[in-house]
Amino acid sequence: MALNDFRAIYLPYCLKKQEDGKYIVLNREYKPLGFNSHKQFNYSDYPISSNLKGITEKKAIELSWNNSPNKENIFLYNDGTNPIKSKSNMNEYLKKLESLAKLKSTE
Repeated sequence: MALNDFRAIYLPYCLKKQEDGKYIVLNREYKPLGFNSHKQFNYSDYPISSNLKGITEKKAIELSWNNSPNKENIFLYNDGTNPIKSKSNMNEYLKKLESLAKLKSTE
């Protein structure tokens, strides 16, 4: 079964920290943004990780749907806070995207 809406395919659902300290940004099916597939991926096969500066516990709390300080897996929303379910959910999600957009990335 393929994903069937833009949000689930192209918008960030979570940030996952890799062993090398870099992050990958994943869609709702834990695939790199834009991948519309349910098949298993080896993230290291793709140039998708980034060294995002400024992801502290405080930043993780700000980005996380449930204010979690976990920097390994940062979930921007869950099924209950899905941004397409309500205007207030979307406003909260857009605040998180605004915060993400301000982060710097280095190789």
